[in-house]
This record gives sequence, structure tokens and C-alpha cells, in this order.
Amino acid sequence: MALIQPVQSLALPELAPYRTMRRQQEHRDQGIFVAEGEKVVRRLLESDLEVVSLLLPDRWAVEYRELIERRREKDLPVFAAERKLLEQLTGFSMYQGVLAVGRVPKALSLDELIKSAARPFLFLSVEGLSSAENLGSLVRSCAAFGATALIAGETCCSPWLRRSVRSSMGTVFKVPIIESKDLGETLQEARSAGIHLIAAHPHTDKRELPDADLRRDSLVVLGSEGAGISSRVLDLCDEQVVIPMQNKIDSLNVGTAGAVFLYEASRQRQRS
Repeated sequence: MALIQPVQSLALPELAPYRTMRRQQEHRDQGIFVAEGEKVVRRLLESDLEVVSLLLPDRWAVEYRELIERRREKDLPVFAAERKLLEQLTGFSMYQGVLAVGRVPKALSLDELIKSAARPFLFLSVEGLSSAENLGSLVRSCAAFGATALIAGETCCSPWLRRSVRSSMGTVFKVPIIESKDLGETLQEARSAGIHLIAAHPHTDKRELPDADLRRDSLVVLGSEGAGISSRVLDLCDEQVVIPMQNKIDSLNVGTAGAVFLYEASRQRQRS
């Protein structure tokens, strides 16, 4: 049976991750992440990832009881407090007041996925992305359109930041994530494995997206919100592809552009 512990003191050592939600590097060093919101926490409890603790109002503790009792962790700490007290603890205004701390899963490598994933591969890679919300949105699109994995370059924010996890709506618990220490080397490894590298580049007069062949093993590269794809990474790509647009629009939000590329890949593969 889950033991629900009423929060009597905000100084409990077990509540430290919730008190330090703004200190994200600290969480990264500890290999933990914060899940926020009813659906996200529910999906964490339904996943295979390790759950460290829960912090939520009484009604949600009761709502989650069955899921909690199915968990493999013994004596999973469940802390209950009213939303106002939770806001005092975290320093954030909350709609639902539902929080959990999870353990970041073991790092994956491209080689592992090439050996184990179904073909044709469809990887989405991002370079220089600073917005956690955009990154979370891309993870969600990867889940929706069946991408093999998302590859975050060394200049990207982490997919395990609280805002990224929230924006992904918990799909980050399902989509394989590769956090590359050198995106250039990872892309070269992909090319050596016969994967076609496609730069999503808005300022090109080359191939338009509907004319690109995304049915083969493919890796789509997206750049940062401002600078786009670096010249080093662009030079590694086999081709540059542009999304055709009207009304003199020359670019899309990176989250939207990624969704368009993934949808087109899914469409081509279903038709073939």
C-alpha cells in the first residue's frame, strides 16, 4: 500500500528537488528531472522510468493510488500538501499542483539504436536549441510521427529540463533520446551507417520538402531559433531541403518546422 505522508515541514531533505526547481544544473548533476502536471505525472507513473518521489494535493494522491501501487519501487515516497503550500515550497504558481521527481534514464548511443531499432530509421537532430518549450514540442512530434529517436547536440538545452518535459506532455518518457557530446561526430557516424542526412534549411533554392525522399534511412537536422544550422553541421549533410511557403514567409518556428518534416516522412512511408 502507498504511504501518503502529509507535509509538515518544507525543510524535509526529501523535498530538496522541489525547493530547487529553478536550479536546473543541480538537477542535471544529480541525474534527476521534475515532471509537472496531471497528465505528465500520470505518464511518468505509467512508464518504465524510475520515480524518486511524488508531491501533490491529497485528491491526486488518492487518484494515483492504483498506479503508485503498481510501481516497482518499494515504499515510493508520496508527499501530500495543499496547492498554496506547494506554491510556497516551489516558488511557482500552480494550476494543479501535481509534481514528481524522476530519474533520467541511462544514456543511449546512436550505435545502440542502429542495432536495435526498426527500419527505415527516422532520426531528428537539433543543434543550438535554447528553448526548452520548443525542444519538448519536438519530442512530442517525434512520438506522434514515429521517429526512431531525437538527437540533441551539445549546444542544445536538455530534453530533461522541467519545461521541456512539460511541453512534451510526457512523451519524453517514450521517445529514445540521444544527448550527443559532439553533434558533428554523431552525424558522421550516421553517414557511415548509410543514413541520409537532410538539413532543414529555410534559405535554400534547392530541393523542396515534398520532392525529398524520406522513405529511406533518414536523419533530419534542425538548427537554432536564430542562427539556424552551423556551417560545420551543414557541410556534413547530404542535401538541404526547404519547406515551401507562401505570403513571403521565409521560416517557421523550429518546433513547427520539425513537425512538418516528420509528418511528411510519415506520409511518404505510409503511402509506400
